[in-house]
Amino acid sequence: MRPTNANKRGLFRTLKRHFWGYFFVLPAAVLFILFLWTPIVKGFVFSFYNVDFVKGNTFVGWDNYKTVFEDNLIGVAIRNTLYYMALGLLIGFWVPIVFAIAISELRRFQGVSRIAAYLPNVIPVVVLYGLWRWLYDPVGPINALLKGLGLNPIMFMADSKWSMFALVLMETWQQFGSALLIYLAAVVSIPKDWYEAAEIDGAGVMARIRHITLPSIRNLILLLLVMQLIATSQGFQSQLAMLDGGPINSTLTYGLVIVKYAFSRLEYGVASAMGVLMFFVLAVLAVLQFRMTNKGDD
Repeated sequence: MRPTNANKRGLFRTLKRHFWGYFFVLPAAVLFILFLWTPIVKGFVFSFYNVDFVKGNTFVGWDNYKTVFEDNLIGVAIRNTLYYMALGLLIGFWVPIVFAIAISELRRFQGVSRIAAYLPNVIPVVVLYGLWRWLYDPVGPINALLKGLGLNPIMFMADSKWSMFALVLMETWQQFGSALLIYLAAVVSIPKDWYEAAEIDGAGVMARIRHITLPSIRNLILLLLVMQLIATSQGFQSQLAMLDGGPINSTLTYGLVIVKYAFSRLEYGVASAMGVLMFFVLAVLAVLQFRMTNKGDD
């Protein structure tokens, strides 16, 4: 069915009325397509090619995906990544929630507390890694404290049982400030009348947190949970900079294997195939998050 003249005039008036809005959105849309979706599409395409920027690309079909599933090291990396994600949830996920609620209950020094919590985020990563390597050193402050308590020193950087834990502890200290500010903004936006009514009814601090604060920020918690799972599933920077996947591949994550395939082995096709597989897994996580959020709203 062809559009009538009235429909055309209506469309023209709509475009004319919102012209400046579309005009200002256009640069952002172009950058979004150019720097986000174009690499994603190219990644899908390159996953079916043997990428060679000198001789040209060669179509190899599903061979790159076969390489991914046949590489035993990738299985180790997946297990390490799942362990890394679990440690991130166990050690770091609840920290900003607790601190945000605690700071919101303060009657004084809230501003100072926010600044102190966020300060680790502004430390350059080079300085951060140097600082924590010194802290984790066999003769560093942490082991000196353990020795003073009569305990055996821990080889954080050399013992495969402690290496991933050490990295997660470092990243929790550095990054929890950003999440804390987000949670704190959500907590302070809760109507104070609810808390006052609860206090009149005799509710204590823990009761107010359980029945007012946590239900009010439930959707935010779910959102940041999925965001943390996505971020940790892609983690490789600290593993590469601190230990390069060691000791004995104990900190070799999936993202680090992608980096090694792409920039050490120069097998961009295999790295793209790994990225595509990760894309689908993270897409499933995002869909689950939206479904959980919508179910909570209903």
